[in-house]
Amino acid sequence: MSLILTEEQELLRDSAASFVADKCSVNQLRNLRQQTEGAGFDKEIWRQVVELGWPAIPFTEEYGGLGLGYAELGIVFEELGKQLVVHPLLSSVVLGGGAIAIGGSDEQKRAILPGICQGSVLTTLAYQETARHDPYHVETSATKTGDKFTLSGRKVLVLDGCSADHIVVLARTSGKSRNRNGLTLFLVPATTPGLHAKRNVLLDSRSASTIELKDVTVDANAVIGTVDQAADILDEVLDNAAVVLSAEMLGGIQQSFDTTLEYLKTREQFGALIGSFQALKHRAARWFCEVELTRSIVLKALRALDDKSEKSRQLASAAKARASDTFFRSGKEGIQMHGGIGVTDEYDIGFYFKRARVTQMLFGDSGFHRDAFAAIKGF
Repeated sequence: MSLILTEEQELLRDSAASFVADKCSVNQLRNLRQQTEGAGFDKEIWRQVVELGWPAIPFTEEYGGLGLGYAELGIVFEELGKQLVVHPLLSSVVLGGGAIAIGGSDEQKRAILPGICQGSVLTTLAYQETARHDPYHVETSATKTGDKFTLSGRKVLVLDGCSADHIVVLARTSGKSRNRNGLTLFLVPATTPGLHAKRNVLLDSRSASTIELKDVTVDANAVIGTVDQAADILDEVLDNAAVVLSAEMLGGIQQSFDTTLEYLKTREQFGALIGSFQALKHRAARWFCEVELTRSIVLKALRALDDKSEKSRQLASAAKARASDTFFRSGKEGIQMHGGIGVTDEYDIGFYFKRARVTQMLFGDSGFHRDAFAAIKGF
């Protein structure tokens, strides 16, 4: 499995890097903090992302996609992560769109995926019900009556839930909470009566919603996949999301390292550049090694997803665990090497630490994924 970018992937990286450098900055994150209403992301930036064709990357040409893979999508996420760009690519393309692409019927795919590729339709996935990642802890119920299902329950941390046109809802059709069996995915239009979304702003200025479902009625053709057997689809979607998010985290890791390294080269103390201090040299060297180790496992995990490797699950957990730890370390080291000004609003480095704290919890923290890795390996 080669971890070297192809010529086409290098062109994509250069294009994404140029776009981020010209159009995006952490200042946009500062502006989003003041917006308690609206989409929760910069619509102009999103329009330009759509024009570049990035939402279409992982989908097949049959449904309006580019027929590429997660290796290419990861390149885009890494570059966007360098400037902490807030966007619905993760929620719409990887989560909601991913669930439809993996388990949806041909009718569902033709109705939704072309719109996702064109950026005219936004989707997301509503699966989480507890404060921490626990995907099988589902108490939202789906009761069948005739040819319809009635959904009732509450979902939390639904990424971009208030801006989505369609929400893929995970509900329990049989069994008890935390049972892997008995789960079903439903494609629910956001305007369906009884569905109410409340927007919340996370620590890193991402938008996530709490969604209440009160006797939401959908037809049987809203089921994605097979009734009671959604766990396989859910597992694959969450693995994909964990790896893609790890690629975004890698961008933040690299940028926080580069920003701090530049600061070490320019900040003087006691008549000398602080980058010349032996202790800081050692810490920076160790940090650099962690960045490169993270890069290797993220690239390998992305390629494993595209290759449908039998090791893709364990590599997804390895990548997310490593990225979570390295991003947290990067934010902490960046602030400490900047000193007290690192936590002020004037400097960008503090925003990377906030993003690290949020992303390390999304789709499972390092502890969750180490346990998952150990279980896969039979420990």
